[in-house]
Amino acid sequence: MSSEKTHSEAITGKRLLRLRVNGELYEVAGHVTHSLLEVLREEMGLTGTKHGCELGECGTCTVLVDGEPIYSCLMLALEAEGREITTVEGLALPGRPHPLQRAFSDLGAAQCGYCIPGILLAAKALLDQQPDPARADIEEALSGNLCRCTGYTKIIEAVERAAREING
Repeated sequence: MSSEKTHSEAITGKRLLRLRVNGELYEVAGHVTHSLLEVLREEMGLTGTKHGCELGECGTCTVLVDGEPIYSCLMLALEAEGREITTVEGLALPGRPHPLQRAFSDLGAAQCGYCIPGILLAAKALLDQQPDPARADIEEALSGNLCRCTGYTKIIEAVERAAREING
């Protein structure tokens, strides 16, 4: 790293971040203390990832990092460099919604929708690892994602339906 860049970082608190998000490489000037959530929303304009508790307790900000569900409020953007990040904006398949998105829509699994991006990504991580999960597996995988509007029944049914669709 050049001394000029180090000096610039010291003055502004920002540095050039190289983040691979939804399959594309981005270079963005981000504050070195900002969470991945803040950089995704404020620097990159990817507002599908929501601010929630910002304490890692609600799951609203869940994204996938190397395929694993991560609370983006707890991860510094610097820590995500060189890793594959998937946000809800990257969930859709080319030209069509992901089966999870379709099932959530068809079954009315979202009410206000604020928590749904995080839930969708936690569910995708589960289905990627376990294509035919039992209901208990779904409940466990989504246990870190809180929803104030639903009783979770339709959410779990939507994940089950998406699993059936993915498995043919």
